[in-house]
Amino acid sequence: MEKKDILVALAALAQETRLDIFRLLVQAGPSGLPAGQLGERLGLPSATLSFHLKELRLAGLVSFQRESRSLIYSAEFANMNALLAYLTENCCQGALAACGPGFCDGNQLVPLPARSPA
Repeated sequence: MEKKDILVALAALAQETRLDIFRLLVQAGPSGLPAGQLGERLGLPSATLSFHLKELRLAGLVSFQRESRSLIYSAEFANMNALLAYLTENCCQGALAACGPGFCDGNQLVPLPARSPA
């Protein structure tokens, strides 16, 4: 991804509702979710949902396919991974020990265990 694409993606995710939509689509996996289910799960009116999905689509973070009368949205995992790769490209300047345990392994991000709420 080019820097301008990274900035557009980060700007799209820097909004609470869009971040919630994207995270829900990531959890759903490649099969995605129908727009109606997204709206129900997040308690969003269809006009609001459509607006946010459009922004995520323009940022290249989600795509959709039509199945009869339904639109099925899914996360664009290749673009998500490209965004993560860009952000971690020079992780610890090659000195993995400086990152601490559970942060990165070579050029691959290794998720930290979930934190419990404070």
